[in-house]
Amino acid sequence: MEFKQSQSDGDDDNGAMADINIVPLVDVMLVLLIIFMVTAPLSIGGINVDLPSSKARSRDMAEDRVVLSINQKGEYFIEKMEVPAGVLDIRLKELYQQREKKELYIRADKTVVYGRVVDAMSAAKLAGVTRISMLTQAPTKPQ
Repeated sequence: MEFKQSQSDGDDDNGAMADINIVPLVDVMLVLLIIFMVTAPLSIGGINVDLPSSKARSRDMAEDRVVLSINQKGEYFIEKMEVPAGVLDIRLKELYQQREKKELYIRADKTVVYGRVVDAMSAAKLAGVTRISMLTQAPTKPQ
């Protein structure tokens, strides 16, 4: 059985293709995009905080949320950036000056001194925050 190469399309004689097959590249890009979309909402943390548990029903978090974390040492973090306690109110004022939604989510470690949380809430209120939510974790079921 003999195969003949078509010469009607004007390709060169050795049969090399000039096109790049981008289908595998697009497949890899789509897989990476899906991985980032799935893991992005899970990346609220970053700061190691042992949240207290609560049986109260939670509400959905907004996409453009601001999360203030307070770790075990009582240090403040806006998103993942550490903010010294002395300038927390200034940073919050700068942050909420341009924002339409004046909501703040606080993730405080369960061993943090109550006064540190109150200081953060006070700074947020002075910065114009109208709604403060405390983040907790669902209680673990007994085994």
